[in-house]
Amino acid sequence: MLYSDGLPHPSSGLRIAVVQFAPQIGRVEQNLEKARRFCESLAPDSVDLLCLPEMIFTGYAFESASAILPFLEHPQTGVTSEFCASISRKLRCYVTAGYPERLEPHETEKRTLEDGSVVDVVGANSAVVYGPDGIQVGHYRKSHLFYMDKTWAKPGPGFVTFHLPPPLNTVTLGICMDLNPRSPWTLDGGPYELADHCLKTRSNLLILLNAWLDSGEEQDRDKDFSTLNYWTVMLRPLWYQKDNDELNMNSETAEPGKAKEDAETIVVVCNRNGIENGTTFAGSSALFRLRQSAGKASLLENMSRRQEGICVWRT
Repeated sequence: MLYSDGLPHPSSGLRIAVVQFAPQIGRVEQNLEKARRFCESLAPDSVDLLCLPEMIFTGYAFESASAILPFLEHPQTGVTSEFCASISRKLRCYVTAGYPERLEPHETEKRTLEDGSVVDVVGANSAVVYGPDGIQVGHYRKSHLFYMDKTWAKPGPGFVTFHLPPPLNTVTLGICMDLNPRSPWTLDGGPYELADHCLKTRSNLLILLNAWLDSGEEQDRDKDFSTLNYWTVMLRPLWYQKDNDELNMNSETAEPGKAKEDAETIVVVCNRNGIENGTTFAGSSALFRLRQSAGKASLLENMSRRQEGICVWRT
């Protein structure tokens, strides 16, 4: 097995496989086959976690509830759950992917949008987590909705954290817009809702499954650095403390072992790319190491804007 640096590695450490590609909206079987083809390069026991992006098998840019309705999936029995269950058993690893969940009849409702239009809420923008035995161990509904979600999706009740065996341990799962606050935001004051949740739950791993839009900046560059920077800014409490400067200035008198107590969070962002209904997605899937005392985010690995395939990264 070759990893992102082109070299073989021993089996120790957290090994994360990230799938990035441009799904064709509404072509579920075609998208499933593409993902299977990418995953064929993985051998059993070669990774601990496999990540696939937000709504990766259906596509994302649906314009209405009626447009997405034929593609909504039931939890555990939908095509995304079946894929995750199958591949997790085959590879003997954890697998997570995003999908559009079909609501039960009692959950559906009407919603009035900001422009005054009334829409049917028929689903939820969700994600599943399956364990190495092919059994679902986690489920999550996106909490912060993007404007495209609001035409059909119901928000979840809040962020979720799972306690899984090593090397995953305490894992928080988020979806795309969950990075953004629902209230007015400032750099110093936040709010940084998802990052604060990670600190409160002492999450050592944050997984973000995204369909994040391209920034549109520096299109001649292979990587969307504006998007990468934005992701780290919105996770600022995980790598920056207001007393960093004072702590550094007084490092000689700091308590022994202080640095070892600093929270460290590994963040994997699994994003899609391509163009759907005029919307361009950023790609640029990435792996970060965020340590509170560092004063800056560490980008360990990332893919380019238009790169399609699978990468295996080691923390």
